Amino acid sequence: MRLALGISYNGQAYEGWQSQLSGRTVQDNLERALTAFAAQRISTVCAGRTDAGVHGLMQVVHFDTDLQREEFSWTRGTNRFLPADIAVQWARPVPDSFHSRASALARRYSYVVLESPVRPSVDAGRVGWVFRPLDIDAMREAAAALVGKHDYTSFRASACQALSPVKTMARIDISRRGAYWRFDFEADAFLHHMIRNIMGCMLVIGQGLKPAGWMQEVLQARDRDAAAPTFSPDGLYFVGPVYGPEWNLPQRTPAYDGLP
Repeated sequence: MRLALGISYNGQAYEGWQSQLSGRTVQDNLERALTAFAAQRISTVCAGRTDAGVHGLMQVVHFDTDLQREEFSWTRGTNRFLPADIAVQWARPVPDSFHSRASALARRYSYVVLESPVRPSVDAGRVGWVFRPLDIDAMREAAAALVGKHDYTSFRASACQALSPVKTMARIDISRRGAYWRFDFEADAFLHHMIRNIMGCMLVIGQGLKPAGWMQEVLQARDRDAAAPTFSPDGLYFVGPVYGPEWNLPQRTPAYDGLP
């Protein structure tokens, strides 16, 4: 049968999602835990890879197995073998036609940034940081230029393997709670480092170092050198994929509500 899992993780200790020879990735730890629980080799396919230091609130994976267990057994049993900063949130049987990546209609990310004259301490690694005040109106005006279908070459890493730089950004929402800013992104897909590069530009504008209209200039340049430096992975969360109702999968996990 085919099984889908929802995974949450703190990415600070890992070299990203994708399996590496070092074995120090989230996927490596998950597959070791699944193999230990199932007593058979299990390989997973994920909805979206994340970089080193990036967190996941609802990464979705699927795999095939002939082991028959209750949903709660897959969750609790696998978690027994996982480190404390990775946890299976839910398990669901799905049709063989389901594919965690190909079946996703969209993907969602959130970036949390602390505005403070002093760097983060308790939440170090879990939030980005700026020490200058941010202008929400300027950032919202800049964000509006990125919504829609565009060529995002200016925000694409040189190592990006995507076949096309053209993606459709459904929304960018910006909000604030106390000293914490939250930037929510939803698109059909994202390029490598795309959000971190957008955030670099967004925060330059928010701090008044560039005008809001500069974002449109960067987008139209279709040149990575036109944009700001890539922002830190600290504070970036993969909120999860969006699936159609036919798959009957959760759209969020309790971890989502814990974001500042």
